[in-house]
Amino acid sequence: MKRQKYSYGDDSSQWGELFLPDTAVTKGVVVVIHGGYWRSQYGAELGEPLAKDLAAHGMAAWNLEYRRAGNGGGWPNTFSDVLAGIDKLADIAGDHGLALDRVVALGHSAGGHLAVWAAGRRRLYLLGAPDADRQLVRKDEAGAVHLTGVVSQSGVLNLAEAERLNLSNGAVSNLLGGSSDRYPKRHKYADPMSAMPLQIPIYAVHGTDDDTVPLSQSDSYAAAAKAVGDPVQLLRVPGDHFALIDPKAPAYRKCRELVQLLLG
Repeated sequence: MKRQKYSYGDDSSQWGELFLPDTAVTKGVVVVIHGGYWRSQYGAELGEPLAKDLAAHGMAAWNLEYRRAGNGGGWPNTFSDVLAGIDKLADIAGDHGLALDRVVALGHSAGGHLAVWAAGRRRLYLLGAPDADRQLVRKDEAGAVHLTGVVSQSGVLNLAEAERLNLSNGAVSNLLGGSSDRYPKRHKYADPMSAMPLQIPIYAVHGTDDDTVPLSQSDSYAAAAKAVGDPVQLLRVPGDHFALIDPKAPAYRKCRELVQLLLG
């Protein structure tokens, strides 16, 4: 396979790596967004095996890195990076013959959160401006690359619940620079639960033995999305949190099948 790294900003964490099969590319692109509870000790190396596997199965994969809490990320930089990183595809599509009419995100854990959040970018400005001290106001800009589907792998999809449960020792407050009591608008803006309906297909895949991100994160999101008519499906698969990013595991293979389905 072929691979090429591109920067979308000046920071050392603002880059993505494109993986392309040697054969003809399946229509569209898969954006791989890694997890790690948004913390800097976890990086795009988590997404690389998935990107390689997707390319081995005929898909173009964009393994996206971004600033995380602890290396310049958190609010608002992690969020602006994810949007900018996805938009970078518009700059490189012509060089590689990529069709951007179908751009699907495959996000694991915190990456699932960022994938579903980014899928709602058309609706973000409707939520009102975030806290005035450090705003992230991105309207529906001309030239933006919009996701057409998401496969969330044990995603942190309900930030309010994640904060209440104190998942990973305060990961949500760490990401957003403080609690929801202190920054209520910021928390609402960052929560995928706030941007419904998205009106694009989302598969919320969750491991039945996941003890890192509780099933309620996917379950509550899927239930709320279905209530407003969004085409969201909850799928329970065998395995723990990391089976979903193990290319040899049935849980991951199901995710790959869903990505292929979304690409058509």
